[in-house]
Amino acid sequence: MHKMDLVALNEEFGMISTLKIEDVSGVPVLIISTPLANARIALQGAQVLAWQPAGHMPVLWTSQRAVYRPGQGVRGGVPVCWPWFGAGEEGQPAHGFVRTRMWTLRETNWVGDRLIVHMGLSDNADTRAIWDHGFDLELQVDIGRTLVIRLVTHNTGHKTFHITDALHTYFLVGDIARTTVTGLDKTAYLDKVLDFKQHVQTGPVTFTGETDRIYQDTTSTCVIHDPAQDRKIVVSKSGSHSTVVWNPWLDKAAKFTDMRPEEYQHMLCVETANVGKDSIALAHGEQHVLETEIGVEVSP
Repeated sequence: MHKMDLVALNEEFGMISTLKIEDVSGVPVLIISTPLANARIALQGAQVLAWQPAGHMPVLWTSQRAVYRPGQGVRGGVPVCWPWFGAGEEGQPAHGFVRTRMWTLRETNWVGDRLIVHMGLSDNADTRAIWDHGFDLELQVDIGRTLVIRLVTHNTGHKTFHITDALHTYFLVGDIARTTVTGLDKTAYLDKVLDFKQHVQTGPVTFTGETDRIYQDTTSTCVIHDPAQDRKIVVSKSGSHSTVVWNPWLDKAAKFTDMRPEEYQHMLCVETANVGKDSIALAHGEQHVLETEIGVEVSP
């Protein structure tokens, strides 16, 4: 990033001892420290990279091999998948095109003791060449004892569009083999590891191998039970009817150049999403809000 741009951003948005913006290999990153929590957010992709509430261990996971480079997504944190989730059409980027684009820092403000960061992205000739619709996106990151992330989609064009989307959240866990997820019992899911066959969850989700599931028609709060770190991570949501649960396990993790193979043991994705048949239709002037709230509780 150009040094003068970074200076201008810090002059406009910087807060002494609370918020500064640094260049990380060409990617501007917000470094945030408040009495309630520390956080890091990359303007590329409006990607929350880290969140650690006071008195707790880090909650989000980012790979030790994560690559910080303009035009490349970072492995970890909370990538924004939009306007499609998963593989795009031939030649199109997986999980959409907004996670590798530079967003604009629009506003920062305090609401009580919580700091809220607003970042935005609108259509231009480049995006319309990929996806021919008028839109405005805003990602609001609300940093406090809990972390709230809101993805607000506005249809600014003249025709209805359909989207799928996700807040592709990577969580830090102590030992994936001991980790379980509750809140999805009796929920139908598509198993991507087993050729998208449909199953129904029975009891907690457990992990013994590669896991890649799309839980359908669910608005439920999920709880990640992390006994290796004596804590529970509570993931609630709104504007979402799908929950994706993913861990690549060893063989697939070994194929990623931006992840150490053994790191699969300490990460788990529980994603607030609208996927497949849960797509969202927005007419001109309409908006949709996809929101997740993440909290941490110490296990008794």
